[in-house]
Amino acid sequence: MTTVLISGASIAGPALAYWLRDYGFDVTVVEKASALRGGGYPIDIRGTALGVIEQMGLMPRLREAHVNTRRISFLGADGTTVAALRPDAIVGGEGGDLEVRRGDLAELLYGTIRDDVEFLFDNTITALDDREDGVAVTFRSGHRRTFDLVIGADGLHSGVRALKFGPEEQFHRYLGYCFAGFTLPNTFGLHREGALWSVPGRGAALYAVGESEDIHGFLNFARREPPFAAFRNPDAQRELVAEVFAGDGWLIPQLVEAMRTADDLFFDVVSQIHLPRWSSGRVALVGDAAFAPSFLTGQGTSTALVGAYVLAGELATKAGHAAAFAAYEDTARPFVEANQALVSEGSATMFPATAEALAARNAELRKLTVLPGGAARPEHSALVLPEFTARRPAGSRA
Repeated sequence: MTTVLISGASIAGPALAYWLRDYGFDVTVVEKASALRGGGYPIDIRGTALGVIEQMGLMPRLREAHVNTRRISFLGADGTTVAALRPDAIVGGEGGDLEVRRGDLAELLYGTIRDDVEFLFDNTITALDDREDGVAVTFRSGHRRTFDLVIGADGLHSGVRALKFGPEEQFHRYLGYCFAGFTLPNTFGLHREGALWSVPGRGAALYAVGESEDIHGFLNFARREPPFAAFRNPDAQRELVAEVFAGDGWLIPQLVEAMRTADDLFFDVVSQIHLPRWSSGRVALVGDAAFAPSFLTGQGTSTALVGAYVLAGELATKAGHAAAFAAYEDTARPFVEANQALVSEGSATMFPATAEALAARNAELRKLTVLPGGAARPEHSALVLPEFTARRPAGSRA
């Protein structure tokens, strides 16, 4: 039985483990966090990725978890409404698209595989020795084990990618924005909706999901260079965000104060990962570790689900890992690159970086009440899912 170690237990990792388990692989997942992260902000599943969910047999339960956001209100500097739109008018989509909490999807994936897949929480990979007959792995705990294959599904700042492919900087394409996300009490009267405030180069959002007493807050800003010094320093992150938004009106002072005290602050840059190859030897990458499209595309979860499906299917049906990795990339890369191309540096429609771009966006909003490109995007469905004959019946072990 082929042994596979997957690094990362967010979305891409458990999705890959789901398929590999059903193909008869012996799967282990290692995750640096001490437990699965629940809750969290909403994510979208659309286009080709809906076919993956259907084949996993998970569609009924995700339909029950569908957030069904009613509208997004765009606000000016003083908080007055510029326009209020349906979410699908902003990102493009169709009636069958799903919007669920990230944690709800993660928990559902985990629940389907936890009895058949080994999970190593509160641990990480610290060294990889990729040999002809397997990959010798050293863990932070000090334990050493050998696996036939290792897959990095550990996000934008992937440790597996750094160990096997080199420093992140050579693959990191910064799109010119930083953001801070956190939760705070919903004292704003919002229900199943979002409010998005913008001034040139800075934006904020409040996002009320379902019946929760909490609300998701976001502070976003344009910055010429990524603040590398703040990446691993939460105090520096809080000070940077507070400095950028000092003196702003609307509800910004309340959001900044909530950001300062939040125990779930998530700070990062808006970036993509562009690699010349997604595999080397017995090690491969999937999800954001291989091809982060950035949250500006709204396709991070969808590309992760599709990538995991294709990678597992190729490993199950091709003769040898080298052929499987090559086929995985040949199939999935055009789909990934089409979705990465939905945005470019400084092109965030929802958070314009200049006064001119902001005025143009607002003019379109007032005139059309939908953003340009608001119709369903062909990129979302640019890949027809291949059928892999080795797989078990859909949902057979869900």
